Amino acid sequence: MPYWVCYYHVVWATKARAALITPQNARVVLEAIEQQSVKLKSPIMTLNAVMDHVHVAVCIPPSVAVSQWVSKVKGFSSRTVNETYPDTPFQWQEGYGVLTFGTKNLPFVKAYIENQKEHHHNQTLYAHLEQIEK
Repeated sequence: MPYWVCYYHVVWATKARAALITPQNARVVLEAIEQQSVKLKSPIMTLNAVMDHVHVAVCIPPSVAVSQWVSKVKGFSSRTVNETYPDTPFQWQEGYGVLTFGTKNLPFVKAYIENQKEHHHNQTLYAHLEQIEK
């Protein structure tokens, strides 16, 4: 078995950046992302969401394309939320942002993701870690 460690910081948003991630459904959103990532043998280091987007630090194996991981996770999570809350349509927008990072940057990336709500509230965002489109 080959050795690999491939860390990615992935961020994507709700359709039209609508405030679709609520205190009521956030747990379902995040748990669905985690469940699908486990199926793809891609351990999540940490994940978090604010009302209109999600950040994930994940270790994706070379056998899974990043685009495939994103597609599967977004699809499964939106279906799960829509099945759980059928009266509130939930959609992700197309596209995503992804950055690679090394092991020594893992603590920084994890802290940034875990403190998303504070970063948005205090306007202490790092633009390159929030970017979804070019």
